[in-house]
Amino acid sequence: MTALRGPVPRVLVDCGVYDEGDRVSGDFTPAGAMARVREIEASGRDGFVWVGLHEPDESQMQAVAATFDLHELTVEDAVHAHQRPKLERYDETLFLVLKTVNYVPHESVGLPRQIVETGEIMIFVGKNFVVTVRHGEHSGLSEVRKRMDADPEHLRLGPYAVMHAIADYVVDRYVEVTNLMETDIDTIEEVAFAPGTRTDVEPIYQIKREVVELRRAVAPLSVPFQRMQTDYKDLISKEVRRYLRDVADHQTRAAEQIASYDEMLSSLVQAALARVGMQQNTDMRKMSAWAGIIAVPTMIAGIYGMNFDHMPALHWTFSYPAVLLGMAGISTVLYRAFRRNGWL
Repeated sequence: MTALRGPVPRVLVDCGVYDEGDRVSGDFTPAGAMARVREIEASGRDGFVWVGLHEPDESQMQAVAATFDLHELTVEDAVHAHQRPKLERYDETLFLVLKTVNYVPHESVGLPRQIVETGEIMIFVGKNFVVTVRHGEHSGLSEVRKRMDADPEHLRLGPYAVMHAIADYVVDRYVEVTNLMETDIDTIEEVAFAPGTRTDVEPIYQIKREVVELRRAVAPLSVPFQRMQTDYKDLISKEVRRYLRDVADHQTRAAEQIASYDEMLSSLVQAALARVGMQQNTDMRKMSAWAGIIAVPTMIAGIYGMNFDHMPALHWTFSYPAVLLGMAGISTVLYRAFRRNGWL
C-alpha cells in the first residue's frame, strides 16, 4: 500500500475493522485491515472492513483495488467520477453510484447562480468489505460512520448494512433539499406574478435548471433500488432488503416531488412568457398611441413648412396661433380616444 503513503490524510479518510458489529481499536491500512478480518473469520466470527476514500487518483485507487480485488472498470469510474447513478455487479461485488446533493443557502432566488450542488459516492460492497469513494466537499460520511459505530446490532448484518446506511443518508438529503426547493419555487411564483411588477423569466429558468440537476441525481436510482429487492437475494440478506425497501420508498417520494416541481416550473415558464408577451403588447399599444398623437402636429407642421405662396391662411394675422390651437385640439381628442380604448 505504498501508493497511499503520500497524501494519506486527504485520500484515506478512515479504515475501520468490525468484529461481530463492534469496531476493533487501532489504526489500519486497507491491506492490514483485510488481514485482520481474515483472522476474525478464521476464529469463526463475522468481520468486515470499511475503507473511506476521498477523491483518490488512479494509482491510489489501483492499490486499493488490488487489495479488495475490484474490477478495473469500476476503478476507472471511481477515479474520474461524473457517473450516472447506477448499480452493477462484478462477480460477488456490488458497485453502487450515488449522487449527493447539497442546498446552497441564498438570500433571494434572483441572485444566486447555484442553488443545488452535487457530488458523488461510489460504494464497493463485497462479502467482507465496504469501500466508499467520495467526490465533493459536502458528501462526508462521518455522521453515518459515527451512527453505525454506535449501533453494533445493525453492523452485525454485515457490509450491506453499511451500504443501506449510506443510501439512507443520501436519500434523506434528497428529501431535505427537495423540501427546501419548494420554498424557492413558491417564492419565485409569487415574484413572477406580483401585481404591478414586470415579469423576469431568467430566475425561473435558473431554478428550473437546478431542479433538472436534482432530478438527474434522484430519478435514476429507482431502478437500482428495485433491483436490490429482486436480483441480488444471494448477496443481500432479507433483513437488509427490508431496510432498503424503506429507502426506496423515500427515494420514490422525492423523485415524484421533483418531477412535479419540474412540471410546475414548465407551466410557470409558459405563463411568464405569456405575461411578457402581454406586457410587450401593452407597451406597443402605448407607443403606437403616442406615435399617432405626435403624427398629427408633425403632419400639419410639415405641410406648412413647404414654403408655397398660395396656402390657406398663410398671410392671416392669427394663422400661427390658430394652427397651434388646432394641433393641440386634435392631439387632445386623440389622447382621450386612446385612453377610452385602454391604449394609454
